[in-house]
Amino acid sequence: MTSTLLGKKLGMTQVYDAQNVLIPVTVVEAGPCPVVQVKTVETDGYNAVQIGFSTKKAKNTPKAEQNHAKKAGLDETPRVLSEIRLDEAPALKVGDVLTVETFKEGETIDVIGITKGKGFQGVQFRFKTAGGPAAHGSMFHRRIGSVGMRQTPGRVWKNQKMPGHMGGVRRTVQNLSVVKILPEKNLLLVKGAIPGANGDDVIVRTATKGQPKQA
Repeated sequence: MTSTLLGKKLGMTQVYDAQNVLIPVTVVEAGPCPVVQVKTVETDGYNAVQIGFSTKKAKNTPKAEQNHAKKAGLDETPRVLSEIRLDEAPALKVGDVLTVETFKEGETIDVIGITKGKGFQGVQFRFKTAGGPAAHGSMFHRRIGSVGMRQTPGRVWKNQKMPGHMGGVRRTVQNLSVVKILPEKNLLLVKGAIPGANGDDVIVRTATKGQPKQA
Protein backbone atom coordinates (compact mmCIF):
# COMPACT_ATOMS: atom_id res chain seq x y z
CA MET A 1 0.00 0.00 0.00
CA THR A 2 1.26 3.46 -0.89
CA SER A 3 1.70 5.54 2.25
CA THR A 4 -0.47 8.66 2.20
CA LEU A 5 -1.13 11.32 4.81
CA LEU A 6 -3.14 14.53 4.88
CA GLY A 7 -1.39 17.55 6.28
CA LYS A 8 -0.92 21.29 6.37
CA LYS A 9 1.91 23.46 5.06
CA LEU A 10 3.38 25.51 7.91
CA GLY A 11 6.19 27.37 6.14
CA MET A 12 9.85 27.15 5.09
CA THR A 13 13.09 27.16 7.04
CA GLN A 14 16.64 25.78 6.84
CA VAL A 15 18.37 22.88 8.56
CA TYR A 16 21.86 21.38 8.51
CA ASP A 17 22.42 17.77 7.47
CA ALA A 18 25.01 15.34 8.79
CA GLN A 19 27.65 16.82 6.44
CA ASN A 20 26.91 20.32 7.80
CA VAL A 21 25.30 21.39 4.51
CA LEU A 22 22.46 23.91 4.76
CA ILE A 23 19.24 22.53 3.23
CA PRO A 24 16.06 24.55 2.52
CA VAL A 25 13.03 22.64 3.82
CA THR A 26 9.28 23.03 4.01
CA VAL A 27 7.68 22.18 7.34
CA VAL A 28 4.53 20.07 6.95
CA GLU A 29 2.21 19.07 9.77
CA ALA A 30 1.24 15.56 8.59
CA GLY A 31 -1.40 13.63 10.51
CA PRO A 32 -2.48 12.07 12.69
CA CYS A 33 -5.03 10.76 10.18
CA PRO A 34 -7.73 8.40 11.50
CA VAL A 35 -9.24 5.85 9.14
CA VAL A 36 -12.89 6.90 8.80
CA GLN A 37 -14.08 4.36 6.23
CA VAL A 38 -12.79 1.25 4.46
CA LYS A 39 -14.14 0.26 1.04
CA THR A 40 -13.69 -3.08 -0.68
CA VAL A 41 -14.65 -4.61 -4.00
CA GLU A 42 -17.28 -6.74 -2.26
CA THR A 43 -19.05 -3.82 -0.56
CA ASP A 44 -18.41 -0.82 -2.81
CA GLY A 45 -17.04 -2.16 -6.08
CA TYR A 46 -13.48 -0.92 -5.50
CA ASN A 47 -10.79 -0.84 -2.82
CA ALA A 48 -10.16 2.39 -0.96
CA VAL A 49 -9.49 3.92 2.43
CA GLN A 50 -10.98 7.21 3.61
CA ILE A 51 -8.83 9.15 6.06
CA GLY A 52 -9.38 12.40 7.93
CA PHE A 53 -7.25 15.25 9.21
CA SER A 54 -7.72 18.01 11.79
CA THR A 55 -11.11 18.66 13.43
CA LYS A 56 -13.89 21.22 13.31
CA LYS A 57 -16.56 22.40 15.73
CA ALA A 58 -19.85 20.54 15.93
CA LYS A 59 -21.84 23.74 15.36
CA ASN A 60 -20.16 24.13 11.97
CA THR A 61 -20.66 20.49 10.95
CA PRO A 62 -23.73 18.96 9.25
CA LYS A 63 -25.36 16.10 11.15
CA ALA A 64 -24.54 13.67 8.33
CA GLU A 65 -20.82 14.36 8.76
CA GLN A 66 -21.07 14.07 12.55
CA ASN A 67 -22.80 10.69 12.28
CA HIS A 68 -20.23 9.54 9.73
CA ALA A 69 -17.46 10.34 12.22
CA LYS A 70 -19.30 8.74 15.15
CA LYS A 71 -19.75 5.56 13.14
CA ALA A 72 -15.95 5.41 12.90
CA GLY A 73 -15.65 5.86 16.66
CA LEU A 74 -14.32 9.43 16.49
CA ASP A 75 -15.20 11.97 19.19
CA GLU A 76 -14.72 14.92 16.79
CA THR A 77 -15.47 15.33 13.09
CA PRO A 78 -12.44 15.57 10.78
CA ARG A 79 -12.16 18.91 8.99
CA VAL A 80 -10.68 17.27 5.88
CA LEU A 81 -11.59 13.90 4.36
CA SER A 82 -9.81 12.21 1.49
CA GLU A 83 -10.20 8.85 -0.18
CA ILE A 84 -7.18 6.81 -1.26
CA ARG A 85 -7.73 4.26 -4.04
CA LEU A 86 -5.94 0.93 -3.61
CA ASP A 87 -5.15 -1.94 -5.95
CA GLU A 88 -5.65 -4.56 -3.26
CA ALA A 89 -7.99 -4.98 -0.32
CA PRO A 90 -6.82 -2.62 2.46
CA ALA A 91 -5.13 -4.07 5.53
CA LEU A 92 -6.29 -1.10 7.60
CA LYS A 93 -9.54 -1.05 9.54
CA VAL A 94 -11.84 1.73 10.74
CA GLY A 95 -10.39 3.45 13.78
CA ASP A 96 -6.72 2.94 12.89
CA VAL A 97 -4.61 6.09 13.02
CA LEU A 98 -1.88 6.92 10.50
CA THR A 99 0.94 9.04 11.86
CA VAL A 100 3.97 10.83 10.46
CA GLU A 101 6.03 7.76 11.30
CA THR A 102 4.45 6.15 8.22
CA PHE A 103 7.37 7.76 6.34
CA LYS A 104 11.10 7.42 6.91
CA GLU A 105 13.92 9.92 6.73
CA GLY A 106 15.50 9.91 3.28
CA GLU A 107 12.34 8.53 1.64
CA THR A 108 11.15 10.02 -1.66
CA ILE A 109 7.65 11.51 -1.60
CA ASP A 110 5.17 13.47 -3.70
CA VAL A 111 3.30 16.47 -2.30
CA ILE A 112 -0.05 17.55 -3.77
CA GLY A 113 -1.53 20.97 -3.09
CA ILE A 114 -3.36 24.00 -4.51
CA THR A 115 -1.02 26.68 -5.85
CA LYS A 116 -1.25 30.29 -4.70
CA GLY A 117 -3.92 32.24 -6.56
CA LYS A 118 -2.57 35.26 -8.45
CA GLY A 119 -5.78 36.53 -10.02
CA PHE A 120 -6.09 37.78 -13.60
CA GLN A 121 -2.64 38.23 -15.15
CA GLY A 122 -1.21 39.21 -18.51
CA VAL A 123 0.91 37.02 -20.74
CA GLN A 124 4.28 38.36 -19.59
CA PHE A 125 3.70 37.35 -16.00
CA ARG A 126 1.58 34.28 -16.78
CA PHE A 127 3.68 32.73 -19.56
CA LYS A 128 6.96 34.73 -19.42
CA THR A 129 6.59 36.04 -23.00
CA ALA A 130 9.10 38.62 -24.20
CA GLY A 131 6.68 41.50 -24.77
CA GLY A 132 7.14 44.29 -27.27
CA PRO A 133 9.38 47.35 -27.60
CA ALA A 134 9.60 49.47 -24.47
CA ALA A 135 10.19 52.75 -26.35
CA HIS A 136 7.81 55.69 -26.06
CA GLY A 137 4.89 55.53 -28.44
CA SER A 138 5.17 51.85 -29.32
CA MET A 139 1.87 51.07 -27.53
CA PHE A 140 3.05 47.47 -27.40
CA HIS A 141 4.93 47.14 -24.12
CA ARG A 142 3.41 44.06 -22.49
CA ARG A 143 0.92 42.84 -25.07
CA ILE A 144 0.69 39.38 -26.57
CA GLY A 145 1.13 40.27 -30.24
CA SER A 146 -0.74 38.81 -33.20
CA VAL A 147 -3.07 35.94 -32.26
CA GLY A 148 -4.92 35.41 -35.55
CA MET A 149 -4.82 36.51 -39.21
CA ARG A 150 -7.60 38.03 -41.31
CA GLN A 151 -7.44 35.33 -43.97
CA THR A 152 -5.35 32.23 -43.22
CA PRO A 153 -5.95 30.68 -40.75
CA GLY A 154 -8.62 33.27 -40.02
CA ARG A 155 -9.00 32.19 -36.39
CA VAL A 156 -7.13 32.02 -33.12
CA TRP A 157 -5.15 28.81 -32.71
CA LYS A 158 -6.11 26.39 -29.98
CA ASN A 159 -3.94 26.68 -26.84
CA GLN A 160 -2.84 30.19 -27.80
CA LYS A 161 -1.31 31.87 -24.75
CA MET A 162 -3.71 34.54 -23.50
CA PRO A 163 -4.17 36.71 -20.43
CA GLY A 164 -6.35 35.02 -17.82
CA HIS A 165 -6.71 33.49 -14.39
CA MET A 166 -3.40 32.37 -12.89
CA GLY A 167 -2.80 30.05 -9.96
CA GLY A 168 -5.31 28.34 -7.68
CA VAL A 169 -4.91 24.97 -9.42
CA ARG A 170 -4.02 21.50 -8.14
CA ARG A 171 -0.36 20.64 -8.64
CA THR A 172 1.89 17.71 -7.67
CA VAL A 173 5.57 18.20 -6.88
CA GLN A 174 7.30 14.86 -7.36
CA ASN A 175 10.33 13.14 -5.88
CA LEU A 176 10.99 15.34 -2.86
CA SER A 177 13.03 13.83 -0.05
CA VAL A 178 12.15 13.67 3.63
CA VAL A 179 15.00 15.40 5.46
CA LYS A 180 13.76 14.91 9.02
CA ILE A 181 10.76 13.58 10.95
CA LEU A 182 9.61 14.98 14.30
CA PRO A 183 7.01 12.42 15.47
CA GLU A 184 6.32 14.14 18.80
CA LYS A 185 5.12 17.22 16.87
CA ASN A 186 3.68 15.40 13.81
CA LEU A 187 6.09 17.30 11.55
CA LEU A 188 7.80 16.42 8.29
CA LEU A 189 10.73 18.45 7.01
CA VAL A 190 10.63 18.14 3.22
CA LYS A 191 13.50 19.30 1.03
CA GLY A 192 12.51 22.14 -1.29
CA ALA A 193 9.25 23.98 -1.89
CA ILE A 194 5.71 22.63 -2.17
CA PRO A 195 2.52 24.16 -3.63
CA GLY A 196 0.28 26.48 -1.65
CA ALA A 197 0.44 29.23 0.94
CA ASN A 198 1.26 28.73 4.61
CA GLY A 199 -1.71 27.03 6.28
CA ASP A 200 -2.99 25.34 3.12
CA ASP A 201 -3.95 21.66 3.15
CA VAL A 202 -1.68 19.23 1.29
CA ILE A 203 -1.49 15.50 0.53
CA VAL A 204 1.79 13.70 1.18
CA ARG A 205 2.28 10.30 -0.42
CA THR A 206 5.02 7.86 -1.32
CA ALA A 207 6.53 8.88 -4.67
CA THR A 208 4.89 7.09 -7.59
CA LYS A 209 7.94 7.41 -9.85
CA GLY A 210 11.56 6.44 -9.43
CA GLN A 211 10.86 3.65 -6.95
CA PRO A 212 12.89 0.42 -7.17
CA LYS A 213 11.00 -2.38 -8.90
CA GLN A 214 9.83 -5.21 -6.70
CA ALA A 215 10.85 -8.69 -7.77
